[in-house]
Amino acid sequence: MDYRRRLRDLREDHDKTQSQIAALLGTSQTMYARYERGANELPIRHLITLADYYNVTTDYLLGRSDQQ
Repeated sequence: MDYRRRLRDLREDHDKTQSQIAALLGTSQTMYARYERGANELPIRHLITLADYYNVTTDYLLGRSDQQ
């Protein structure tokens, strides 16, 4: 599984909107949607923030591990 799908699945599993996650990251909903679609690469600082927020490893978010 690639990181784009993990981003969306984690967001939906936590009943959050793209706008809510974008606010957490300090970016726009449009930019966050581009991360989920893969149109833009997710910055490392956002990767770390999301891993902390969802309480998962960065490897899990990146699809490199199935272990959260």
